[in-house]
Amino acid sequence: MKTRDKILLSSLELFNEQGERNVTTNHIAAYLAISPGNLYYHFRNKSDIIYEIFQEYEKLVDFYLDIPENRPMTLDDMTFYLESVFDGLWSYRFFHRDLEYLLDRDPRLRSDYREFTNRCLAAISRIFEKLADAGIVEPQPEALRGAMSLNVWLVITNWMAFLKTAHAAKASACLTLHELKQGIYQVLTLEIPYLTPVYREQVMSLREKYRPTMPEQEEKSESPA
Repeated sequence: MKTRDKILLSSLELFNEQGERNVTTNHIAAYLAISPGNLYYHFRNKSDIIYEIFQEYEKLVDFYLDIPENRPMTLDDMTFYLESVFDGLWSYRFFHRDLEYLLDRDPRLRSDYREFTNRCLAAISRIFEKLADAGIVEPQPEALRGAMSLNVWLVITNWMAFLKTAHAAKASACLTLHELKQGIYQVLTLEIPYLTPVYREQVMSLREKYRPTMPEQEEKSESPA
C-alpha cells in the first residue's frame, strides 16, 4: 500500500477511535512510524487529510444509493440501502460526530457537503418514488415526498448525536454498530403512515429487528431479579 493511502486509512482509524480534535498530524505520523516531514510531503495539513477522507465517503454513499431503474424495487433493496448507509456512517463516524465544526473550518468541505446532501436527498426521494411504483408505499405528491426524504436524512445524520446524549453516562467510544443501526427503526417508523396494506406486516416485522434499547432498559435487563 502506498504511503498516501496508509496515511488516509490510519487517520480515519484514529479519528474514529479518538475524535478528530484529539488527533494531530504528529500523532498520525507516530502511529505510522514515519516522520512528520514524510506526512507533509503527501498532505499539507490535517484539513487536507479530512477533505480527502470525505471524498472517499462521498463515493461510498453514492455507490450505495445507485438505484436500479430497470426493475421494480423490493424490500430487500430498501433494507440494503438502509444497512449500507448506516455501515458507511459507522465507517466514517468521526465526520458526523463533529460535522458542524469540520464544515465551519473548511470552506471546501462545506461546499462539497452541501452538494452531497442534495444528491442524497434526491436519491432518497427517488427511492420513495420507486417504492410507490412497486406498491410498497402509497404514491405521494412531490412536495410531501421531499419532506419525507428530508426527515429520513435528518434521522440518519443525527442518530449518532442522539446516542451520544442518550448514553451520556457512557463514553462515546462505547457506542457500537449495532446501536447505530437501531436508527433504521426510526427511518422505517417514518414510513408507517404510507405503507400499503399488502406490505405493512412485512415492513413492521423488518422494523422490529432494529428496535432500539435505551440505556435505562439495558440497566434494568442487567439488574438481578
